[in-house]
Amino acid sequence: MAVFGTWLAALLVLCIYSFLYKDNPLYKFAEHVYVGISAGYFVAAEYHNVVLPNLLTPLYRDFSHRFYLLIPGILGLLIFFAFSRKLNWLIRFPLSFVVGIGAGLTVMAFLSADVLAQVQATAIPLNSLNNVLFVGGVLTTLVYFFFSAEHKGFVGGTAQVGVWYLMIAFGAAFGYTVMARISLLIGQMQFLLGNWLHILK
Repeated sequence: MAVFGTWLAALLVLCIYSFLYKDNPLYKFAEHVYVGISAGYFVAAEYHNVVLPNLLTPLYRDFSHRFYLLIPGILGLLIFFAFSRKLNWLIRFPLSFVVGIGAGLTVMAFLSADVLAQVQATAIPLNSLNNVLFVGGVLTTLVYFFFSAEHKGFVGGTAQVGVWYLMIAFGAAFGYTVMARISLLIGQMQFLLGNWLHILK
């Protein structure tokens, strides 16, 4: 089974890489297999990690004191009416609930994790070149996104410095993404040449 699994994984990897030549049935097959397995795993994981311990098990053990759990259970079942043409309007209720709760939680998380954390991280003493560059980058970038004043003169020069900071940040992020993809490619090549073909040892 280990050998069969290795061969199956290697063939699926080659099917995915066949897209580098052109779109073909082998690539579509591997893509559908990946999406199908991912969807199945997600459904099973959600059932065992969320639905079973948080809904079904509490209702089974103590229904008289946990009957209120039927509300999120019913809302969750209403999602499946998306497959019905006549009753698909029922999914508006769970979706509006999820969007409302998600928006509230996201706003609070954003304020605490991003806004307040960045303000605290920026309020540092200007006693080193790194601190000066860091604070200067934050302030000049904010000036670039301040559109109430015309970007001319001092404001325009400050905004231009903010553009430079943005370009450096985008370049670093792009370089990090490229390096991450190259690391994935190296891992795949090690698998194909080592585990599968046994060329690398």
